This record gives sequence, structure tokens and C-alpha cells, in this order.
Amino acid sequence: MAVVEPLVASHYSSEGLQDRILAALAATGVDLAALRAEDLEPVDEFHVGGAVATAALLERFELFPGEELLDIGSGIGGPARFVASRAGVSVTGLDLTPSFVAIATSLSQMTGLADRTRFVAGSALAMPFEDSSFDAAMILHVGMNIPDKPQLMAEVARVLHPGGSFAVYDVMRLSEGPLSFPVPWATSAETSFVETPDAYRAAAIAAGFSVEDERARGAFAVEFFASMRARVAAALADGKSPPIGPGFVMGPDAPVKIANLVAALEGGVLAPVEMILRLA
Repeated sequence: MAVVEPLVASHYSSEGLQDRILAALAATGVDLAALRAEDLEPVDEFHVGGAVATAALLERFELFPGEELLDIGSGIGGPARFVASRAGVSVTGLDLTPSFVAIATSLSQMTGLADRTRFVAGSALAMPFEDSSFDAAMILHVGMNIPDKPQLMAEVARVLHPGGSFAVYDVMRLSEGPLSFPVPWATSAETSFVETPDAYRAAAIAAGFSVEDERARGAFAVEFFASMRARVAAALADGKSPPIGPGFVMGPDAPVKIANLVAALEGGVLAPVEMILRLA
């Protein structure tokens, strides 16, 4: 993993990303002096389904006001801000990419959520936290970059209180079949570690978790991308710029990454899967 992690961080790094995000939002009429977390949702929810998927996961995830939540692979902070503002919890985001940590911190300050969110750089396989530091944890579209799922689960179990819950929303492999690269999480197979739900379950159980709930969201994912294509087509037909979305963070090859993912989703090879785990 010591070799893989710098490659993963490099894949996500993007010079001047915050400035581009803010400029794009301003161009749509957003008042940056009164920026709200909701204004950022089209671009800072960097996973299939965006804020809708985060809300759906939150509905199945038992959180209570005042609890401490760990967001593993927090990116530029969208899900952390979403959950902090809606569930009344304090969120610590952990991410491998230092530039993402800096952007997440800045955007939380701009949206008035700095008191409920904090972001630190570090590895999900060797987290810079004491044992039993958190009431709950979540991971959204991050496990695909982590080759050692058993170590991931063991680290999450270590930093959670006994009885703590862990919400997983990752792209998983449902059937055999080739994957074309690049995809949103990897430029090549070198940094792509998509696993089956069985592999996640086995790693979770070995680390002391029980599986409380699970559902595959393949149809939801296909529908999400079809809707996104329709919105882009409608904007172009009206002579407007396409709406900003998750592809904004992916860079100039976003259309290829998304097309390769959609092909795997439509072919039933991949699907995003939710799991709600509980530590004994």
C-alpha cells in the first residue's frame, strides 16, 4: 500500500480545483459571500448519486446529535458537511490527498460549518486516531482504492467505540467481466481494487462487525447517469453550458471515465452497494 497510496493521491490531485469550483458556481449566480453547503452539492458529492445517495445512506444509518462521526476518504468534504448539517453530529474527515484536505477545510469555513467538521490527511490503513475515538464511521466510494479490505475493517473497528456503526457505500463487483480504464477512481488497474460484497462481508465479520443491512444500487446508478446525460443534452440544446456535476472534479477526461463506469454498471459487472455494519 505504501507504493499505491501516492499513486491514488496523484490521481485525485487537481491544481486550482477550489478556484475553478467557485468560479463555476459564481457563473451560475451563486453568491460566494453567502455560500451554503447546498450550493456545493452538485460538485462536492463525488460518488454515484451525489447528495441523493448520501441522503439515502443517512436514512439507513443510525446517528444521534452530538455524536462523533469519521468520514474515511472525505474528499473535498461534501458528505461530511451534508451529514454534519442534517444529523447534528461532528464529523472528522480523513483523506489521502492533502489538497483535498485543504479544500475541504476552506469550503467548510466558507459555508459556516468549520465548527462541526474538521479534515486531516492520512491513510485509512493506519489512521492517526486513538482507539475508540468515534461513535460511527462512513466510507463513500473509497474502498475501490484500498487493496487490503481486512486491514481497512480492522482499522475502522479499532477507532470505533464498541457498538459503533459503519456505513459503507462503495462500487463493488457483482459479476465477472473486464473493466475499461480510466474510471472515476483509477487511471489504470494499478490503483483499482474493486471487490465483491462477499469480500467486504468477510473482512467486516473478521474484524468484529455484524452486517445489519445491505442493498445493491445498480438500477439507481444507471438511472442517475441517464438523468445526468439528459440534463447535459437539454442544456446544450438550449445553447447553455452543461450543469456542473461530479465530472467537474475528475478533470478533462471525465467523459471517458464516466462512460467506462456506466458500461460496467449497465453490463451488471459493477454496482454501488450499501452496507450498514455494527461493531460488537
